[in-house]
Parts: sequence; structure tokens; C-alpha cells
Amino acid sequence: MRPSLRRLRRRAVPADDVLGRLPLGAGERVLSAAEDLDHTAWLVATNHAFAVLGPDGGLSRRHRWHEVDHGSWQRDNGLLTVTFVDRSRPGQWRLGQERHLLQTLRERVQASVVLTQELTLTGRRTGRAVIRQDLATGELLEQVVLGRGVRAGDPEVGAAVRAALDYLREQVGMPS
Repeated sequence: MRPSLRRLRRRAVPADDVLGRLPLGAGERVLSAAEDLDHTAWLVATNHAFAVLGPDGGLSRRHRWHEVDHGSWQRDNGLLTVTFVDRSRPGQWRLGQERHLLQTLRERVQASVVLTQELTLTGRRTGRAVIRQDLATGELLEQVVLGRGVRAGDPEVGAAVRAALDYLREQVGMPS
């Protein structure tokens, strides 16, 4: 079933033939969409995922919300940067006055975060352990997001990750 665009018509929405190429899962619906100012991509937020469609409607990127680390908005130049948990190359797009997509992105990423714990590391090193929810299935997932230059193989990092994940699992009732 294709999404109903009737309530999205007041906002920038891709043409039906473009949006019609976006594969939607069971129960998935489009919440907001925006075309970048360079006309090279449509950014589409569904209740389950963040997707990027080329101008022809071809899917170039799709990440479930628990795979999106965060988005940042630079108001002065209209640049949206979206980073991903897997450390793949961040996406960057220039947007106009489309605020609904930005609000949806923020809300969906926050909705996927159940609980987070900063890692206790020496020096200026950072990292966090997170329990997130796959918004499509409801499944709880563990994630570890390490700061720049922090190596997962470092014994101190490993101990901090184990302690943080043990604490988070206990808090949400997941088996250890």
C-alpha cells in the first residue's frame, strides 16, 4: 500500500512516481520529506527509517532509526549533516525552509534511544553504550559508539564497554 500524501501536500513532497519507488515495510508510512536545494536527492523520513532517494526516485541510502547516530543543522548555510552508528560516511544536504523533516529526524532518533551510558575512559577519550529500539520491530539492541581515535581493542575501552552494557542490560531487563 502506498502512503497517502494528502496530509503532506502542504510541505515539499516528492512526486508520486518518485516516492512510489521507496520500498516500505509492513506498517511503514512516510512522515516527512524534503528535496535538497541542489535537486540531487529527496530525504524521506518514515516511522521506521531515514531514506535518501535520487532525483529519479532510486534508493541511494536507507537506515533504520536505530542506525542513525544524530543529525546536526547549520542554520546559516542550511546544511544538514546526518551521521550513522556504523561510522559510514555522513550524509550532507542543503535544505531550505523545510523544518518538518528536521523535527521528524530529531524525534525519530530520540524515540529509538531507550537508555544510554557514557563510558568511563581516561584522558579526553569518549564513548557511550546505548540500548536502542528498532522502531519497526520493537526489538531492543545494544550499541557502542566510540569517539574519534578510541580503539575498541584497547583493554581499558573493553572493560568500560562491558561494565556499561552490563549496567544497561540490568536496567532494561535484558539477559546479560
